[in-house]
Amino acid sequence: MKLRSVLAIGLASAGVITAGLLFAADHIDSPAVTNQSTDITDVYVFRGADANNLVFVANTQGLLAPGATAAAKFDDNTVIEFNIDNNGDAVEDLVIQAKSNNGKMVIYGPIKPSETGNRSRLEGNVTAEVAVSAYGSAPVVATGTGGVKIFAGPRDDPFFFDLNQFKKVIAGTATGFNNPGTDAFKGTNVLSVVVEVPKTMLNAATGKVNVWVETKKKI
Repeated sequence: MKLRSVLAIGLASAGVITAGLLFAADHIDSPAVTNQSTDITDVYVFRGADANNLVFVANTQGLLAPGATAAAKFDDNTVIEFNIDNNGDAVEDLVIQAKSNNGKMVIYGPIKPSETGNRSRLEGNVTAEVAVSAYGSAPVVATGTGGVKIFAGPRDDPFFFDLNQFKKVIAGTATGFNNPGTDAFKGTNVLSVVVEVPKTMLNAATGKVNVWVETKKKI
């Protein structure tokens, strides 16, 4: 199956395998993806509770009100792709691909892609799959090949940002942020894909990886 990127690359972040948490966020900034299932809000990369694993999180469909969350769905025609550069050249050496399929989230990889850049194809065999957790239910986590773990479903938006104060700073009516600030995303939800993989599957000789996320639709 051939796929191509039809919406903007979502977010970019560098992850350190040995420790730390790095993230980026971008809520409905691009008119092309506003209110669509392909809108990426956040990407997070951090060490797992098991220090031998790394966790990748892609959040989509931001600013979901609680009343709208139960009806929100992943698009079966869209692949959420984690691109992993493990040698510092800003080209993906591995990909983790997540594709919704009739109420399940199916994971491919980590695997070396046959194409890089804006075009992709589903690579290799399925390494894990899980039923998408329903809103308000206990989260369902599944373990697949090689210890790959997967969760998919609605979560409270974890990103904190004082949007109103930011607008005041930009307008020149304030000189900085308040402490504490007011979280503009409080009470809103996202649809999350969380993939945990053993670090040994990432082939990162330097101990670091660069990670970015794309949503791609079938041609």
